[in-house]
Amino acid sequence: MQTISDIAQLRALRREWQINGLRIGFVPTMGNLHLGHLSLVEAAKREADIVVVSIFVNPMQFGAGEDLDNYPRTLAEDSAQLESLGVDVIFTPCAKDIYPRGLEQQTFVEVPGISYMICGASRPGHFRGVATVVTKLFNMVQPNIAYFGEKDYQQVQVIKAMVADLSMNLDIVSVPTMRHEDGLAMSSRNGYLNAQQRAIAPTLYRVLSDIKQALINGSNEHSQLIKDGNERLAEAGFKPDYIEIRNAQTLQPAGFAEKELVILGAAFLGKTRLIDNLPLALP
Repeated sequence: MQTISDIAQLRALRREWQINGLRIGFVPTMGNLHLGHLSLVEAAKREADIVVVSIFVNPMQFGAGEDLDNYPRTLAEDSAQLESLGVDVIFTPCAKDIYPRGLEQQTFVEVPGISYMICGASRPGHFRGVATVVTKLFNMVQPNIAYFGEKDYQQVQVIKAMVADLSMNLDIVSVPTMRHEDGLAMSSRNGYLNAQQRAIAPTLYRVLSDIKQALINGSNEHSQLIKDGNERLAEAGFKPDYIEIRNAQTLQPAGFAEKELVILGAAFLGKTRLIDNLPLALP
């Protein structure tokens, strides 16, 4: 396994892989890896000849007052895990290479519509930062296929739209959410929870699961289901951000006759913002 920070060195390797006809799988991350990230790597190992994992804490996707400075940097531990899985290259660019003119002067990529709703409404500019850095990483790595976790459901839809709109020549694969035994979606931000908050945290998953079951049972009272879900979260100690029932592809509010849905939720426990989602296909 090689750890590379220099873009020119990575591109030289990429030319060798291309000459040899190798299929390149790419997993972009911000590090502090958990089993959810590793499931993306395992998917890439099954489907690609070469696996590249990037580790870059992207300042453009953090808003004012968010946890950029405190975001865990665990490169040594991350490298050990990735080496054990047989990753070929860890790409660790620095901010001055990604944004050589600084954030204020940086050309950006923005996917209209879908970037402004749900999490985008709560975190203005977040998906602009995601789309911009992912575009730059795609240009640097030039993968054939890239892997993203479904826990960040809206992010996956933003990236799929971006790839289609910009005619990028690669495939996007989404990998199902990994969960702890109590249902909590695996996330780097779970590490911010204290013991009491960690015990409460799976309530978000349980609330979304109950809404999913109600929809399967034939309920079309979307507004009431959302209202009841937010009340349950508040009673458990959360500060709810949103619960939404949306079309699984467009993320527009779901009509009663729609069958391909996704239930999305976000809420704060203390200062930690947790997100989760459950897709479902109604009969």
